[in-house]
Amino acid sequence: MAIRWSRRQFLAALAATGLSLRVPALMAAPGQKAITRAIPSSGESLPVIGMGTWRTFNVGGDEQLVAERTRVLKTFFEWGGTLVDSSPMYGSADDVMGEALDSLDAHDKVFSANKIWARDGSATGEQDSTLRRKWGIERFDLQQIHNLLAWESHLETLKQMKADGDIRYLGITTSHGRRHSDLARIMEQGPLDFVQLTYNVLDREAEQRLLPLARERGIAVIANRPFQGGNLFRRFQSESLPGWAEEAGCSNWAEFFLKFIVSHPAVTCAIPATTRVEHMEENMGALYGRLPDEQQRRRMADYVAGL
Repeated sequence: MAIRWSRRQFLAALAATGLSLRVPALMAAPGQKAITRAIPSSGESLPVIGMGTWRTFNVGGDEQLVAERTRVLKTFFEWGGTLVDSSPMYGSADDVMGEALDSLDAHDKVFSANKIWARDGSATGEQDSTLRRKWGIERFDLQQIHNLLAWESHLETLKQMKADGDIRYLGITTSHGRRHSDLARIMEQGPLDFVQLTYNVLDREAEQRLLPLARERGIAVIANRPFQGGNLFRRFQSESLPGWAEEAGCSNWAEFFLKFIVSHPAVTCAIPATTRVEHMEENMGALYGRLPDEQQRRRMADYVAGL
């Protein structure tokens, strides 16, 4: 028998029974530890669900919206999240993140990930310094090259910054499938600690070359656009979850989409973005419980493809 849940109906059902996913302790019960993956280059563990800021934190100086995003970030930390990813390409997102971290006094809770986005290959250090000031941090845990822009020059500078202790990890990103062959060549040349790429239950091109290459080269993988910018919910949330979804550890579509991604052995972390606390709670539910096995993953992909 199929289970029909939307993102909101699952929370409403819990509320009707007197439970609330706003209580982090619910997911921290015995046997419900956060799922983590090791960064291959260091062995440091990261929670498999992180947080993106694309579109969602670009709210300018609107005090009400900044306060709402601060509550979203607070919920993320309460549920055990650490990695937050941003970029100077995302408008005011870095300024808003700095305000939120200050308001929450949470600089020691975040695994900070940002990007260098500049055509001028000599601007790496200056842009990194500007972003650090906006976030109010001494250094970024992860600094990445955004969409391969001027990557040769930026990569050389980031390698030196890592050697000097100015960043902890370095990486490179793409959100365009047409650049996958370029990213593969860069991964083969290395050294990289992280790559960031698009991967979700429908966009699976990375399975062919990039994800196996990341495992082979010992590179951590951050999966962006896990919901296709919200398109997956628009397409499928009115559809039924399969009756076997709970066997794969999924109680709603958010968990279904995210657990498909992070159950791939090469993926270190997925970074969904949201503007709403209740959606953050749903997303963070994917950080707990069991992950689908390979057979269940195939079944999940086939089910969505058949809808």
